[in-house]
Amino acid sequence: MFDPPAELHDAFDAALLRVRSRLGATHAHYINGRDCNAAGTQATVSPIDTSVRLGDFPRASADDVNAAVSAAAGAYPGWRRTPAQARAAALGRVARLIESRVYDIAAAVSLEVGKNRSEALGEVQETADFFDYYAQDFLGKGFDRELPDDPVKGARSRNRSVLKPYGAWGVIAPFNFPFALAGGPVAAALMTGNTVVLKGSHDTPWAGRLLADCIRDADLPPGVFNYTNGDGADAGAALVAHPATAGVTFTGSQRTGLQIARRLLAGNVPRPCIAEMGGKNATIVTARADLERATTGILRSAFGLSGQKCSALSRIYVDASVADELLARLRSAVAAVAVGDPTQRDNWMGPVINARAYGNYSRYCTALRESGARIVAGGEQLRGGALARGYYCAPTLAEAPLDHPLWQQELFVPVAMLARVPDRDRAMQLANDSELGLTAGFYGGPDEVDWFFEHIEAGVAYANRPQGATTGAWPGYQPFGGWKGSGTTGKGIASDYYLALYQREQSQTRVD
Repeated sequence: MFDPPAELHDAFDAALLRVRSRLGATHAHYINGRDCNAAGTQATVSPIDTSVRLGDFPRASADDVNAAVSAAAGAYPGWRRTPAQARAAALGRVARLIESRVYDIAAAVSLEVGKNRSEALGEVQETADFFDYYAQDFLGKGFDRELPDDPVKGARSRNRSVLKPYGAWGVIAPFNFPFALAGGPVAAALMTGNTVVLKGSHDTPWAGRLLADCIRDADLPPGVFNYTNGDGADAGAALVAHPATAGVTFTGSQRTGLQIARRLLAGNVPRPCIAEMGGKNATIVTARADLERATTGILRSAFGLSGQKCSALSRIYVDASVADELLARLRSAVAAVAVGDPTQRDNWMGPVINARAYGNYSRYCTALRESGARIVAGGEQLRGGALARGYYCAPTLAEAPLDHPLWQQELFVPVAMLARVPDRDRAMQLANDSELGLTAGFYGGPDEVDWFFEHIEAGVAYANRPQGATTGAWPGYQPFGGWKGSGTTGKGIASDYYLALYQREQSQTRVD
């Protein structure tokens, strides 16, 4: 992602031309092994240029959701009996199809989300890796364990622990990683023997449809995977409320995630909810930090994808003795950020996702100015020239008083806040002073790193990492999941413990 070869750019440019030539098509749901038109559709435009119509996508009614869940429930008995090796082979076919289409899918994701080509390509390849990783992980673990025999005289009493799937599983994906954070949970649910209904984000329905195309072309049995699209208030709520929905994976806001979790626990039969609910991610910079490395990592994590990653850096606590130097370095680095159409090679930062986020950015900058903060860099919507028809915002860094309310609010726009602190202990206290605990970063001396890992309250922690202060987890390398209000399970995506979340344990005792 940080030093792509020329061949990558050439292949992406060719794919972008192909994808642009197909814009404006009408798309369907994918239910029970076939494309299904919906009664209503939504026109989706690109946040890069809102005059570019990407296509017309289905809006699911309650009947559409019911059909999808019924199809998944009907396919479940056959899929759970399918041998694990056969399920793994099916996931492998999906992974290979994603890889064969990686440039075309990435071009579509770039247009739909507004992320740069390297980020888009990384997301699509990550999804293929999820399908491979979960297949290998399941086969390696097996989730069928022999336990010690009961101490019974005169007979052999044998014990086992077996994890078994739940049934028809709902996946509700976010807009910021609409391919990977759909494909990852889909792969985990399928590999563990569940069937799936995917509801994509209202803002990014194309990515879910492209994933559905790969799964369809991999020849999975009808009903094993189903794709719908629609608003969370209608299609999402219907999926969660459906009595045949056995469990849900959700990625999005804390408010919505808690609503879903409560709804799934409210009935006579509690149902599992795997929710990743965002972050208010902090980085600590001590007096002994490598400030060049810290500047690079802060910039990439605060403003990559225009601050719209749940792992985006939002809070910076820097030792007062090095604060002026860090601010000077960050001001220069932010000034060098190329903002524009992210499908173009020279632009690193694109737009925010929609008009609401665009308006939120303006309100946050106003709130910072009016409440004693100093805007160090940025602070304005970008409306001139080629940016006039998109939702472009300047990357913004603000030095803010510690009582400012925005220190506690997830912003999801390219705004990072900085405060000077007297020492690392005060920085740690402030970093942990949040309901959320997704990711965290640290820059300091080598002998300070263990102290950071010991005390930070976050599910993903990075120390002295220039690739990103708080961002950049990859399947098989960094499990990704939150503590506190950032998650419902305390376990990470692509961790040793993730697939178990999609299964329930049965203790089996047999006497010979």
